[in-house]
Amino acid sequence: VLKGYPRLSETFIAQELLGLEQTGIELAIVSLRQPTDSQHHAVHDEIKAPVYYLPEYLHESPLRVMQAVFRCLKLPGFKAAFKNFLSDLRRDLTRNRIRRFGQAAVLAAEWPEAGQWLHAHFIHTPASVAAYTSSIRGIGWTVSAHAKDIWTSPAWDLTRKLTDARWAVTCTAVGQRYLQDLTPRPSSVHLSYHGLDLKRFPDYSRQLSKQDGQQQDEPVVILSVGRAVEKKGFDVLLRALSALPATLHWQFVHVGDGTQLETLKSLAVALKIEKKITWLGAIDQSAVLVNYQQADVFALACRINDDGDRDGLPNVLVEAASQGLACVTTSVSAIPELFTHEENGLLVESEDHLGLAAALAMAIRSPQLRLKLGQAAQQQVRTTLDYHNSINHLVALFESEWLSEK
Repeated sequence: VLKGYPRLSETFIAQELLGLEQTGIELAIVSLRQPTDSQHHAVHDEIKAPVYYLPEYLHESPLRVMQAVFRCLKLPGFKAAFKNFLSDLRRDLTRNRIRRFGQAAVLAAEWPEAGQWLHAHFIHTPASVAAYTSSIRGIGWTVSAHAKDIWTSPAWDLTRKLTDARWAVTCTAVGQRYLQDLTPRPSSVHLSYHGLDLKRFPDYSRQLSKQDGQQQDEPVVILSVGRAVEKKGFDVLLRALSALPATLHWQFVHVGDGTQLETLKSLAVALKIEKKITWLGAIDQSAVLVNYQQADVFALACRINDDGDRDGLPNVLVEAASQGLACVTTSVSAIPELFTHEENGLLVESEDHLGLAAALAMAIRSPQLRLKLGQAAQQQVRTTLDYHNSINHLVALFESEWLSEK
């Protein structure tokens, strides 16, 4: 059960789905929303699972929803599920909560005959749908928790789901510790880093660059990949770029779309650095890989939003490191779980655009430092973050449940 499918920004989920299929597990994908991206990655074409779309808004499919509720009334678990829903609704009196129960009723009513298990990606809305459906159908469920879904969900909601789900898996140690503190069964919360499909991100032998920011016609290329949203801190990154010494020559390339993209472009104009920036927009994974290989530095200024939203360990940092690209980023959330300052990356405090500028200047001026940091990060990614480790862990967890059911 996913919030939306397919999504350009959730390559790690598509990679996991394909990996599970390749082990022989038969999947069906259930999406709470219709796709909104105009493009998709090649990995989506390789996934064979059928995709089912639930009504995104209940009032747009009233007959389907009413028929589903009528059919669910006959199921023995509906009464308990409805009681749980009312309890949740008292604490979260929103249309969104009502929508999730309606979607769960549709999923329960249209449940595929061969379906044996429910797994939700994200512990906020997809897990709500999975939990209600599980109760209605009497089928076990599990959940993968990531970043925003953990840090923006109320503690009571997380505790209920962690209590109901057979197990949860999360992709950072900091997220695991937080969730374990919210459940009476801390051992049921497992840590499993996403990792990379290293065949899609093959080993790249990066050579010592000649670019050191001193030649105007040979600027150092600084790359960043990510949606233009607040938690990515692109406004801080732009201010850091504007604070670089005028004697340093650089070019910034941004990959991604997002709600703040036009605002960022306006900020670049106000900071008088727009001529040094290329905005590529959303591109597919193969094109992103080319940009990793052509860049000299990767930069990301992650922050924690006022509502608690934050990244975990951004996949783009792992991807960049897999290509031997020196990374300059912030010490937010799980980023220090991969990077150690001056060993395999450069870390600064979030919101510190001057500190970020100093770190970028250091990387720009020293090709030797960039090569050293990039090689160290590349080695760590390629030895510890192969996504097959996560797939094998998930398969073992699923198989343990199926064996216990038998």
